[in-house]
Amino acid sequence: MSTRPQELNKIIADLRQIIVGKVAMPTDQIEQITLFLFLKQLSKKHDELVRIGSKELIFTGDWERYHFDVLVRHSGEDLVKECREAVESLYKNPHIDPTVRKVFERSYLKILDPKVLSSFLIYLNDKFSDGLDLGDFYESLLPILGTQNELGQFRTPRHIIDFMVRVVDPSIGEKIADPACGTAGFLVSTFNYLKEKYTDKGRLTLNPEQIKQLYNDTIYGWDMEPLMVKFSLANLYLHGLKVPNVSENDTLLNENLWQHTFDIIVANPPFITPTGGAKRHSRFAIASNKTEVLFSEWMVHHLNFNGRMGIIVPEGIIFDSSKGHQAIRKLFLDNGLWCVVSLPSGVFQPYAGVKTSIIFLDKTLKPENILFYDIENHGYSLNTNPVPIKANDLPEALKLIGRYRKSIQENKTISLSDQKYFTVPIERIVKSSDRILSGRLYKEKKINGTTSSWECVEIGKLTKVFADGNWIESKDQSTEGIRLLQTGNVGIGEYKDKDGRARYISEETFKRLGCTEIFPGDVLVSRLPDPVGRVCIVPKLNTKMITAVDCTIIRFDETKILPKYFLFLSKSKSYFEEISRYLTGASRQRISRSNLAKVKIPVPPIETQQKIISEIEVYQKKIDDHKKDIDSLNEEIETKVKSIWEG
Repeated sequence: MSTRPQELNKIIADLRQIIVGKVAMPTDQIEQITLFLFLKQLSKKHDELVRIGSKELIFTGDWERYHFDVLVRHSGEDLVKECREAVESLYKNPHIDPTVRKVFERSYLKILDPKVLSSFLIYLNDKFSDGLDLGDFYESLLPILGTQNELGQFRTPRHIIDFMVRVVDPSIGEKIADPACGTAGFLVSTFNYLKEKYTDKGRLTLNPEQIKQLYNDTIYGWDMEPLMVKFSLANLYLHGLKVPNVSENDTLLNENLWQHTFDIIVANPPFITPTGGAKRHSRFAIASNKTEVLFSEWMVHHLNFNGRMGIIVPEGIIFDSSKGHQAIRKLFLDNGLWCVVSLPSGVFQPYAGVKTSIIFLDKTLKPENILFYDIENHGYSLNTNPVPIKANDLPEALKLIGRYRKSIQENKTISLSDQKYFTVPIERIVKSSDRILSGRLYKEKKINGTTSSWECVEIGKLTKVFADGNWIESKDQSTEGIRLLQTGNVGIGEYKDKDGRARYISEETFKRLGCTEIFPGDVLVSRLPDPVGRVCIVPKLNTKMITAVDCTIIRFDETKILPKYFLFLSKSKSYFEEISRYLTGASRQRISRSNLAKVKIPVPPIETQQKIISEIEVYQKKIDDHKKDIDSLNEEIETKVKSIWEG
């Protein structure tokens, strides 16, 4: 029987609250809960063996003292001593499963306060009744890891994993792998999907040989971090896979892994490249030291000739112009790329705001078009405290993507076009210089409901001046002189005056640092949040001005584009969606000047731009007039209420 998610979350929160003062790190908290959860489960299994009269018991002889019920009878330092010995020696018990033995290997007791340990064990003993689904509990426990992302991986939300697995649609007899398995989320979802797919009226419809294959020769995974391997083993074990093929390995360095191939690979590999570049062995063909490039190459090369793949990739894989990233995109296109799903940047909140996409490959398919699908909502809010919401594009996306794949399998060429999804001919992508895999790049822009013939041009090709501001340290600033405009002065389509917090530098500092002067009418783009890419036009301040290094100075060629047209354009959702393609940074996103230069915007003739500006200004005047009316009415209300108080 499953326990409701809110009940599981409360149990987890209570357990963490008990030990958090003594065990601060999330990974350590999960490890301690895991160890005693298994100890409790082993003790229940032992009691059941005793009940049925089995002679193959777990806690016999010297091991009897480590039964959970025996441990909880202790108190004080004796409790700590006995629990420490249990945790650190149980892997030697010959009566436990090999997987459980691996979970306890290299484990240590970290709850060393007797009172805290006693409270922890009593609560654990009380809550883990027969009605608690241990697999559900463990899946609810693992998201805690998202608060600790220095491993370079972010835990993938379960509903995103399930979506990917359903698109890939594994079948019995196929070998499925995750070469950076973390806590085994993809492997658990795949195992559950296969059991569900072959279950009818509560019973598996597989023959004995197929059942053996499902449990012994289907699921494979590894990770370079020992603690992640321990969590993977525990997760799969608690979901019914008693002997998982999960091990500690480094995908990029272990050349022995190169000989293995798989029918399906599903993964969310690490995005972060360590300082100095990722280390790798000599079998890789693409000359790159980027982690995401190397993992992508490994996964494509280790698909069988009819293999399928669904992986999450950062936006660099989608559009970065480096030779390594271009080579990966070519590798995808040459090996059955048929669908790219763009995820919103808030999917990994609260752990990271990184923008990602899902790449789907199928080597058996020969598509003429690639389907691009933009997920705007995934069933959860996109802020730092995600909560369930009604808006969810995933169910409809799953249906449409499934129909599209079937059409390819039946050799039917179909073209799709909608606000959220559309197809692009592979030939068009291959002919483009960088083979960028962002659907928005190829989608025709629509203005007022009709397809626009206006060319989309990179911002960098529309300017006379395109430069960053100056690096001005606090020690270089003064209370008067040349005005320093900062990112805080750049609003969404407006200059935000902050006289009380204005910063200046002296003329001497201006010359010493070789600063760049900015002028009224110049455009400033903030390359830092929030949001990245917001724009203002420099006002006339009756003083000499410069700007900070995180602002890009743009002086447009006004024979090509008018600053005010760009300003209005920059306030739109489409503009920020275009900016989002080029964001970098896991914890705090930003855009580099070189990437900002690549952002494409629709550029009509100057006469049309002027007409658009005039039209928008009419609307803006109406808005301003209404605001004045509202302010006036509010003043009247305030006067009326005040007169009531004053009689």
